[in-house]
Amino acid sequence: MPERRIMGETSLINYENPPLIEVVCGIMFKPITTLLTPHFGVLWERFKSEYPNCREVAPLTAVIEQFGSEREVAIGFTDVPPLPRIWFIHKEENGIIQVQRDRFIINWRKVRAEDEYPRYHHVNNLFRKSLSQFEAFLKENKIGEIAHLQYEMTYINHIPQKEGWETLEGIGELFPDFPYRSHGKRILPGPEGINFRMRFELPNQAGRLHVNVRSAELTPTKTPIILLELTARGIGPDKTVEGMWKWFDLAHEWIVYGFADLTSEEVQRKIWKRKD
Repeated sequence: MPERRIMGETSLINYENPPLIEVVCGIMFKPITTLLTPHFGVLWERFKSEYPNCREVAPLTAVIEQFGSEREVAIGFTDVPPLPRIWFIHKEENGIIQVQRDRFIINWRKVRAEDEYPRYHHVNNLFRKSLSQFEAFLKENKIGEIAHLQYEMTYINHIPQKEGWETLEGIGELFPDFPYRSHGKRILPGPEGINFRMRFELPNQAGRLHVNVRSAELTPTKTPIILLELTARGIGPDKTVEGMWKWFDLAHEWIVYGFADLTSEEVQRKIWKRKD
């Protein structure tokens, strides 16, 4: 795989009709204990013209990629009472900014059939701009500053039934590495559901690519789907701001090529209209 890595989006695989429904970019940092509930309202004013709605949700647990005997570890950083995670929701509803004491995240999500993924560089630039605004807010209000701990990028795909697969017994048609042996000598019937995970180490221990494949249903239509989630998580040896953006470029490449490695090339070309 490393031999295939070529920097720059123009050299990556693209699709006319990808099954992608959400992209997440985020940074985890040491908890800013001086960031208090009233500050979220002040911060919202910076984003409110584009993100006029907000919502409180439970905070995310800090999970850090490790190398050695521990592969990943959940960490509790402070005894300061937890704050909720705040969502600022875009006026078109297909964008979210998420903030908590140790996390800053942006999401692009497909909420309408006509929504098209705006491509990595657009999402990356939006993340840069929004993070810069957050850092400026922290500085101007003398709240604190970000101390980088880890970066994360996730691509979530919904693959409906009849788009490359018919039954879970035939899952190998979509994922050639995982064919299901179906024949009359087996006592087990065809699987009612699937859920499997894999992880792959990024170059120079810059983190890992986590892959989760599971069966699910869309609500309210009850349409069967395969949910394919690819998450790159970690931090490279270069912890400068420039090093952070290089890490996101690396994560994007591994997600793109990981998706291509794991799914059927025939499905990629016939259903998703692969272009390369």
